[in-house]
Amino acid sequence: MAQHKSAIKRIKTSEEDRLINRSYKKRMKRYMKALLSEDNKENAEKQLKETISLIDRLSIKSIIHKNNAAHKKSRITRYVNSL
Repeated sequence: MAQHKSAIKRIKTSEEDRLINRSYKKRMKRYMKALLSEDNKENAEKQLKETISLIDRLSIKSIIHKNNAAHKKSRITRYVNSL
């Protein structure tokens, strides 16, 4: 266990960041799952816009890698176009 005050603070902030990042990732997965189960093209296009926006924000914040974000956006866009 950490002994220095700065190390203790770092552990605390790292844990807080981990939980925040985890909630963002879960939210992204929830959005994607809802989009991929959508059958109506109009609703899917609305959800696509929101989902891509969220993925871009996570990529900018370095919560997910930019190539991972590009892969996810490509996948959901391909699905919506196939409807």
